[in-house]
Amino acid sequence: MKTFEEKWTAWLDDELTGDELAEFEASLPDKAAAAAEKRDAHKLGAFLKEQLQGRAMGNEEFFHHQLRERIERDARAGVAEGKADSPRAWWPIGRLVWVGATSLAIFCVCTFFVMRERGPAEQSQYLSQILTARVDPVVSPNATISMFESKKDRVTVLWVDGLQSLPSEYATK
Repeated sequence: MKTFEEKWTAWLDDELTGDELAEFEASLPDKAAAAAEKRDAHKLGAFLKEQLQGRAMGNEEFFHHQLRERIERDARAGVAEGKADSPRAWWPIGRLVWVGATSLAIFCVCTFFVMRERGPAEQSQYLSQILTARVDPVVSPNATISMFESKKDRVTVLWVDGLQSLPSEYATK
């Protein structure tokens, strides 16, 4: 239900019709004073429209005005369509999960095919074995040789103690 002020404003603007108009005019205490006030309001409105005209905008102001109107119109259209205020993220959670799973699968495939270990029966091309170890007693009379071999770790350690010089035939080729 409209308040008296809403009905009064609608009556001044000639928006009341039919039963509503008749009911409102019947509720006025002084109809002649209300009609005079209505005439004065119409005169004032016409005078203001005549005297207060908007100034002409320059090109720059007109361009900014058009941009602001377009932004407001797009914002209203976005809300009406149910779009969110913030744009969609470039990397949403679902995409991150799929990229992570794909990367992990590629890593596993590469690891399997590229880094697979050869069977224990094959020997490395770098494996060598020390067959004999001797020291010439003339060159180093107090030299001793100790050999430690670990087949599990594939390591052989040759410990030479008291060697003064290494003969030339032991040079690496």
